[in-house]
Amino acid sequence: MGTLRGVIRDSVSGEPVEAKVHVLTSSGNFVHPGDSILKVGPGDPFFYSSGEFTVNVPRGSTDIIVERGTEYEPLRKVISMPQKGAVEVELHLKRWIDLPAQHWYPGNTHLHYSEQEARPDDRLHLDPKVHDLSVTVVSILQRHEIPYASNKYPIGFMTDYSTAHHLVDCGEENRHNYRRGGMAYGHIMLLRIRNLVEPVSRGDLVSDFDPDYPPLCYACDDAKRQGGIVLWCHNGIGMEAPVAAALGKLDAFNLFDPYWMDPEYDVWYHLLNCGIPLPASTGTDWFICSNNRVYVQTDSAFTYENWLRGLQAGNTFITNGPALFLNVDGQPPGGRIRSPNGAPRKISGEIAWQSNYPINRVELIHNGRAVQRHEIDEASTRRNGKWGFDVEIKMDGWIAARTFGDARDSFAQAIYAHTSPVYIGTGRPDGIAQESAALFVRSIDDSIDWVSRIGKFTKDAHREEVLHLFREGRKVYAGLAQ
Repeated sequence: MGTLRGVIRDSVSGEPVEAKVHVLTSSGNFVHPGDSILKVGPGDPFFYSSGEFTVNVPRGSTDIIVERGTEYEPLRKVISMPQKGAVEVELHLKRWIDLPAQHWYPGNTHLHYSEQEARPDDRLHLDPKVHDLSVTVVSILQRHEIPYASNKYPIGFMTDYSTAHHLVDCGEENRHNYRRGGMAYGHIMLLRIRNLVEPVSRGDLVSDFDPDYPPLCYACDDAKRQGGIVLWCHNGIGMEAPVAAALGKLDAFNLFDPYWMDPEYDVWYHLLNCGIPLPASTGTDWFICSNNRVYVQTDSAFTYENWLRGLQAGNTFITNGPALFLNVDGQPPGGRIRSPNGAPRKISGEIAWQSNYPINRVELIHNGRAVQRHEIDEASTRRNGKWGFDVEIKMDGWIAARTFGDARDSFAQAIYAHTSPVYIGTGRPDGIAQESAALFVRSIDDSIDWVSRIGKFTKDAHREEVLHLFREGRKVYAGLAQ
């Protein structure tokens, strides 16, 4: 056995940097230091490195792959290992883009460690740096009495795990499920809270006899009273999602957390069609098991407060790699352009992209529909390009951009990105809004039936409270549907 010693450096500063490493022996076996933290999730296995690593490797051709976040080029180096002795190698990582230098800062708003994580402190110290996240939010949660490793952390900003460039907060996932395994009211993420919002879970996530009360909207109110931020998660699954959105309880909408969620935007698009401005956000849920991240732009100094303000304002795009920029009539995501006021007019815009992996198509989304598509046939623009567009607007509504690629990253996930919308006038398109609102009326009627017939409550008054809440949400959509 030989000894492989590696030092990982930033190619510009020359300083050692944290990264994840894949070492493959000549016989095709993944090897790692015995005390290393291992990557969780699909795709190729990696171990975390604080900047240096030592691993025993048999003789022969040995592959080394090093990755740091999504803004550095993955580095592959092949070396020939001797039967005995040591080989030292320096691994210099190059950026293909520096988005924080352009005031775009990546964050993961949904992260937990399971009860099987034996070293949560070590993982949490490394995760933000290995994955190059400016903001990381780890959250407590409750399912029965399972001792999740991340539940040990106190609520609030975590100075012991934060640096000037990597901020860590401990929030809460507040939730409710069906008694047969599906989501009922749904799940929300609470960020920048000072105190626990109780109950953390209700219904069968606690016990067979725990009531389906209080609703999640009450948790939203409790979080906001202490200055918190509320995100709906899991693509809008959960019967209370349209209610919370209609009643103004939400600050943003988490999509594709975790990675095994299908990349669908249906519920989000319908909410936007109803004139409910919800910025796009994302996270990874169980461990950092994908490259999912939300980029937030802030023109002010990088602080957690400024980052959250940018998130609430909708200055965001979500991605697992590509950088996607949208400009509509001079406005970026979160911006608003004037209403056509019944007089159709043509507006111009531009979608720009940069990506380490090639992308294959870019789409312009107008009021929930892909109205224009740009197939990227030239190899020279698959990693860096721009596409100008003109679109006729006849009503209020919204415009966003999304992109997809056929390539897959080391998590075996197909690459994607989606911007938050630019709003036109009120943001609510006539005709289309009625269709989307009618869909939510039907779904809320089903929810009201569930609460009335199936939900468990300890008092009639509690059931009536939940029914009243759902009916108030229904009124919003019923008014739009008419």
